[in-house]
Amino acid sequence: MIRTENIIKSFGNIQVLKGIDLTINKAEIVSIVGSSGAGKTTLLQIIGTLSKPDAGKLFIDNVEVNTLSQKKMAAFRNQHIGFVFQFHQLLPEFTAIENVCIPAFIAGKQKKETLARATEVLDFLSLSHRLQHKPSELSGGEQQRVAVARALINSPSVILADEPSGNLDTQNKAELHKLFFDLRDQFHHTFVIVTHDMELAKMSDRTLHMKDGLFD
Repeated sequence: MIRTENIIKSFGNIQVLKGIDLTINKAEIVSIVGSSGAGKTTLLQIIGTLSKPDAGKLFIDNVEVNTLSQKKMAAFRNQHIGFVFQFHQLLPEFTAIENVCIPAFIAGKQKKETLARATEVLDFLSLSHRLQHKPSELSGGEQQRVAVARALINSPSVILADEPSGNLDTQNKAELHKLFFDLRDQFHHTFVIVTHDMELAKMSDRTLHMKDGLFD
């Protein structure tokens, strides 16, 4: 599903990733933990094709992603990878359903089809009563579930999450963690999660510890 070979990344004179080899299987939930500055988010951005490594190879669904043109890489990212961030990154001027629809519209999908899919996903996430609410009218947990729905709208094979529960209270955090496993079990998504939350890490199929740009 996901494979990296000798991923190296530097910023100026600082080498952040020092040769990362990683294999993640389909429908596996993997948490990456480690202290701040260990390289976790940098690796997640490279897996998500948001950043290019200085050296090494990245394969997703048997495609060597970094050999694609910029246009083809953007299309691949849109279709195969969903993102969930700590601070939701919802557009405040749009409603919940409009925020969820954005990646599908970028992919060129039809409005009727997209609205039906967004409604279905939001209903699965128990948000059918919040479709027309803007982010400011939603609780933190509801905003994060809208962000998860947006990540799911194009039925990606991979979900990448960067500190997804870092901004949530205890109850919403527990609900989000359970949601990830429900999604994996029902739809067979592969999850890669960068987290400081050891409770979530312990629930994962596998926990990888990063230190100084390498896995322990």
